[in-house]
Amino acid sequence: MAEENGEQPQAQPQVRMSVLAQFIRDMSFENILAQKGMQSGEVQPDIQVQVSLDARKRAQDFQFEVIQKFKVTSKNKVNGETLFHLELDYAGIFHVENVPDEQLHPFLLIECPRLLFPFIRRIISDVTRDGGFPPLNLDTVDYLALYRGEMMRRQQVQGQPN
Repeated sequence: MAEENGEQPQAQPQVRMSVLAQFIRDMSFENILAQKGMQSGEVQPDIQVQVSLDARKRAQDFQFEVIQKFKVTSKNKVNGETLFHLELDYAGIFHVENVPDEQLHPFLLIECPRLLFPFIRRIISDVTRDGGFPPLNLDTVDYLALYRGEMMRRQQVQGQPN
């Protein structure tokens, strides 16, 4: 053991992460119900949410940009017509140090998005409310499951013959 030889065990450097900035990269909201002049009497919304993630290294040391893209579509269960469509690209700039290289990819696509999600939820709630619908309060996204699903999808694509 290291202590018996008078040496101290090497402690792993502590992970350091901070959010340097966060912002809306792109957003659109279409109130199709209002555009078509449909009556809201026979409306039973069915909400579909798609989430995609991306991360990239920035020119500055230890800085990364993490982008979350949300596509939210509400269709009427009664007739299948679209009620509204919302797209939001939301980014965060992170300073990340002392994460081992083999753990950096999952860290950027799991931990960083978790920090941004409450802000995304609030934006989507406000936009749907301001757009004439009840505020949409998104369920929490399971970023770990999302990450694992994407890794499995990539392995299947790589394993298939061309």
